[in-house]
Amino acid sequence: MRAWRAHAYGPYREVLSFDECDAPTPPSDGALVRITAASLNFPDLLSVAGKYQVKAPLPFIPGVEAAGTITAVGPKSRHKVGDRVIVSALWGAFAEQVAAPDASLFPIPAEMPDDHAAAFLVTYQTSYFALVHRANLRAGETVLVHGGAGGVGIAAIQIAKAMGATVIATAGSDDKLEVCKRVGADHVINYRDDDFVAAVQRLTGGKGADVIYDPVGGDVFDKSMKCIAWEGRLLVIGFASGRIPEVAANRILLKNAAVIGLFWGAYQIRDPAKITGAHDALIAMYKTGAIAPVIWREFPLAELPDALSALEHRASYGKIVVRP
Repeated sequence: MRAWRAHAYGPYREVLSFDECDAPTPPSDGALVRITAASLNFPDLLSVAGKYQVKAPLPFIPGVEAAGTITAVGPKSRHKVGDRVIVSALWGAFAEQVAAPDASLFPIPAEMPDDHAAAFLVTYQTSYFALVHRANLRAGETVLVHGGAGGVGIAAIQIAKAMGATVIATAGSDDKLEVCKRVGADHVINYRDDDFVAAVQRLTGGKGADVIYDPVGGDVFDKSMKCIAWEGRLLVIGFASGRIPEVAANRILLKNAAVIGLFWGAYQIRDPAKITGAHDALIAMYKTGAIAPVIWREFPLAELPDALSALEHRASYGKIVVRP
């Protein structure tokens, strides 16, 4: 099969090569999947650079999520040849085939196309776990979503709206603000032109946001502590800005606020049953039309470096999909 492999950690245009390599074999409790679509996530950039929480053994095939059709199964697998599944993996998705255990395979409903399936798992699971399990979001609360036009941002907006919240979203361009509005944001703020702290205080009558969803970190995190509501919850999703912030504990105390971390991938090891439950809940939301991935662009798998460049330089919104 053809697959992109990193032979060293570093800049993706330097360390990735599109190789001919042996196809994997299905584990005894899993399956071999012919990939029909895979999507990009920010951790893909980190893993190739050697900066992700878990380092892959070199050489490795990056890519953490894909959709496809099962072509072979192990003797203990619960699946059968022909099943359509979403594959969740630490790596391996930027290839023509991938093998995975049953615990990392999730059914695709008939009404979900391959591009939506490939772009569904990581972003929607992340936002669902953050808002439902970690922040305990309640109907009527106000949610501030940073990076609202990104993959996790769009998922957070849609899920928060489905849960009955008022959503304020930030983004860095008018085009991206339009995307936020299109997926359900009640209010939008251009963080390049406006002080989002003042805007949030104005929109909430001085109360602040009950839940703040922050995949950006850095200065955005620092400023978010200034517009969080009494007993508010600030969700730490990631650090797309590149700077890991530190928090002054007195701000947490004075607002009775909570700073809450969410590393979704850890649930795959510590509590996989929660992931299965979340998938069922999210598929139910998808079938009602409450949530759906937004695909910015599709690339051929052979053009993966160009797709990664669009992600790295924030040229995209929503999700980027590559197809073998």
